[in-house]
Amino acid sequence: MNKTGLVFQREYITRVSKRSFLLLTILIPLIIIGFYVAIIYVSVSKNTTEQKVAVVDRAGIFGPGDLRQKEFSFRLFDSTQAASLDATYDKQGFDGYLMVPPDAVDHPENIRFHRKSEAGSGAQTDLNNILEYIIGRRRMEAAHIDPARIKQLTPDININATIGNESRQSVSDVARGVGYTAGFLIYFILLIYGTTVMRGIMEEKTSRIAEVIISSVKPFQLMTGKILGIGAVGLTQFVIWGVLIYILQMIVPSVFPQIGSALHNAGPGSMLGMLLREARALNFWLIIGSFIFYFVGGYFLYASLFAAVGSAVSDDAQEAQQMVMPITLIVVFSLVIMTKATADPNSGIAVFGSIFPLTSPIVMMGRIPYGIPTIPLWQILCSAVLLILGFIFTTWFCAKIYRTGILLYGKKVTFREMLRWGLKKS
Repeated sequence: MNKTGLVFQREYITRVSKRSFLLLTILIPLIIIGFYVAIIYVSVSKNTTEQKVAVVDRAGIFGPGDLRQKEFSFRLFDSTQAASLDATYDKQGFDGYLMVPPDAVDHPENIRFHRKSEAGSGAQTDLNNILEYIIGRRRMEAAHIDPARIKQLTPDININATIGNESRQSVSDVARGVGYTAGFLIYFILLIYGTTVMRGIMEEKTSRIAEVIISSVKPFQLMTGKILGIGAVGLTQFVIWGVLIYILQMIVPSVFPQIGSALHNAGPGSMLGMLLREARALNFWLIIGSFIFYFVGGYFLYASLFAAVGSAVSDDAQEAQQMVMPITLIVVFSLVIMTKATADPNSGIAVFGSIFPLTSPIVMMGRIPYGIPTIPLWQILCSAVLLILGFIFTTWFCAKIYRTGILLYGKKVTFREMLRWGLKKS
């Protein structure tokens, strides 16, 4: 085995055998599936907290069918009981007291609702909607308009948009969410694993282990082996996460029958049904393949930059933070562009960000879920080629910085000096 392979093997085995690796590898899928279950459960479950409301209806707007709506249960009282209810409704087990004046149909702003504590914006909005519906119906009846006929004539429109000549299902809502999640994961990877490379090199430099290793391994082999080893650790984690998440999402419907029933019975007109329909129309092979490519390409590009910084600084944490700040700002700026790209995938800044090598790993993942032809094939190919050329160049350039910086002690290095090391002929 060559020396780069030995360094790779050492980095990979050392990190994979750590307890923290095992814990993160198991916990992350459980957390993701936990959020998945919680979101679906909350969306399909009904609010069982019933709000009991005492009503003095002097306008006569409440009919027999209006006394139980959503989470509200109304009980009518005679107007002669208004004075006593105002002071004792809570003692009688009611959560609120609704006073409907005689002119409520024409002046609904005069309706008063009393509570001893805040009801929350959701409950208040539901109560407003109930009263709007009831008063609106009374107004239509007064104008001799049949509310049932109005409801019958009002269309429930949910446009089934298609893309291109192939009549492909529009996936804009789900694509935006998937693109944002994938882009944020790449952002997370670049910062976490890039910083790991930098800290590993700083530790070896500070402890003078690097001097011993370099006596038998070339600096380029050492840097490349470390980058490959730590990258393989990250890729291993993502493969395991993918397998575990797939297995867990297959188990969830059987463990939580309510969720499985909701997914199975989600109608095409419901929000959940629409999201599921769009999700099935996504090109997941393109998304997964692109994610792996941009994970590997982006990691190599940024890991070499972080490695160059780690080799140039000493054990001063503040100095390391200052030196790595420009790299971090580029990654953060990529995330900002990605948020724009997920909302408008063909805007000028989204196209530029997805092609420029330093930003393409994050930004392109925000656009990829929209698929072809929304994202032209030439842009994907151009982005891929430039990213490959980009990490080849940064690896070559940063290896020259690494070769000089790893053996330099007791001196604060500037960016100008690092640039000179990189441009210096071998």
